[in-house]
Order: sequence, then structure tokens, then C-alpha cells
Amino acid sequence: MKKDSWFHIALRWRGSVVPEVLPRSLLCGLFGALIYIFHLFKIQVSLPILGGIIPNIVLGLLLVFRTNTAYERFWEGRKAWGLLVNTVRNLSRQILVAISEQEPRDRQAKIAAVKLLPAFAIALKLHLRSEPINAELAANLSDAQFDRLKTMNHPPLEIAFWISSYLQEQTQQGKLDRYQLGDMINLLHQMTDVVGICERILRTPIPLAYSIHLKQLLMIYCLSLPFQMVDQLEWMTAPIVALISFTLLGIEEIGIQIEDPFGHDANDLPLDNICNTMMRNIEDLVSICPDKFA
Repeated sequence: MKKDSWFHIALRWRGSVVPEVLPRSLLCGLFGALIYIFHLFKIQVSLPILGGIIPNIVLGLLLVFRTNTAYERFWEGRKAWGLLVNTVRNLSRQILVAISEQEPRDRQAKIAAVKLLPAFAIALKLHLRSEPINAELAANLSDAQFDRLKTMNHPPLEIAFWISSYLQEQTQQGKLDRYQLGDMINLLHQMTDVVGICERILRTPIPLAYSIHLKQLLMIYCLSLPFQMVDQLEWMTAPIVALISFTLLGIEEIGIQIEDPFGHDANDLPLDNICNTMMRNIEDLVSICPDKFA
């Protein structure tokens, strides 16, 4: 993969917070220009004392805490999906290798069960995005399963139930011993644990009071900047205020964008690519698994 140059990344628009932050920054700059106009008309607007209202270190610590908290949620979501990828690979490999094939239809049933694993990931992705079951799942499910899934409130759990039922059935038929069954069920437990981790991230937002208080402090700080600077900077007040506001508001916006990492935004986790990777992994495993009845 070709690595983008430093300047290409620095000047990139897509994926940045510039579209969200720029209007607010320009508004602060316009306010600074208004204060400079008052200054030109000899109106006393220079109030350096306002610089002590919110100490820089206090605002800086609040912003750092906000961003670190959001990134921790983002990284925990990425670890959860990484665990899901590894678990799907391990479970699919064990199903294809460990479950014996006693007649031709056994292999078809085995492949159908293995395809449920990436279907689980796709269903989880749709569940986290509050999107309905769609054609993306159709390739991995039978028509009956697809129709059934449309009626379920929690599609990933239904798919996990189908996989568990298949494994139990193979054990009852003597095609899988109980020790192998135990290992596979443990892997299936890990997959459902990922669901819980992701739901916890999704449904535990940053406390509203904290978000409100930080926005209030940012607003007060940015709007007090022209009063602190106009006497020394004069006409430069507007662009300097806009630049400082852009920096601070940008840090806050980054935290907002990454605190819920399961959506479609450019800075969210690439769940579509992760699911496609699982699909390719399953296709590769099925293609190299020997067919006794070919």
C-alpha cells in the first residue's frame, strides 16, 4: 500500500474535521473583526483580564480528556472487531476440518454453516448501525433464513443460535466429539461477547453534562479572545482568533466523530472492509477444503 505524503495528508479534505469546524471558526473570526471595528472607533473593547477567566491549562486538559476518552472507545471497538475476525477464522477452520463428512449432503450443510459466520458479522454491522436486514446477507443465507432474520429484533443472536444448533446436531450424529464441540462453543461465546462489547460502546455515550460544559467553555474562550488581543494585534485579530478557534474546535470535533465508531463517517471503523475480508477468508477456506465426494 502506497503511503501518502505528509503534505497530501495535511491538505486532505475528506476525512478531516474541516467541514464541520470551519463555519464555527469563521464565525469566531467575524466576531473578532467586529471587535476590531469597535476598536477603530475608539470604543474601549480591550479587556486583557478576560484571559484569566478560563486558564489555558484547564481548557487543554478538558480537551485532551475528551479526545482520549473518545479514542479509547474507538480503539476498544477496533479490538472487538479484530477479535471477531480471528474467531471467525478459527471457528470456520475447525468446522471444515473437524466435522466428518459421511455423505455428500454433509459437505453442503457444513459449507452453509460456515457461511453463517461472515453473516453474523454483517448482521452485527447492520445491527450497530440500526439498519434493516438487506441483500448483503442474502448470499450467505438460505431463503428461509433470510426471511426469518427480517422478523428478528436481534439478528446476530439468531445467527449464533443457528450455528450452535448445527454444532449440537453434528455431535448428536457422531460427526463431532464433545471436546471439539466444547472448543467450538467457546469460540462462539467469543463472537457473542463481541456483540456485547460493541453494544456497550454504542449505548454508553459521553455524559451529556460533560459535553455541554466543554462546549460552553470553548464558546466563552473563543469569544473572549478578541477582547484579549485587539489592542496588540489590531487588524490581525480576526484571522488569529479564527485560527485558534479552528484548532480548539477541531480537537473537540475529532472526539465527537470517533466516539461512535460504527457508522458510515470517514473516521469510523471500516466495517464494510472488515466484513468483506471475512467473506474472502471463508471463500478461500472452502475452496481449499478437500471434497471427498467430488
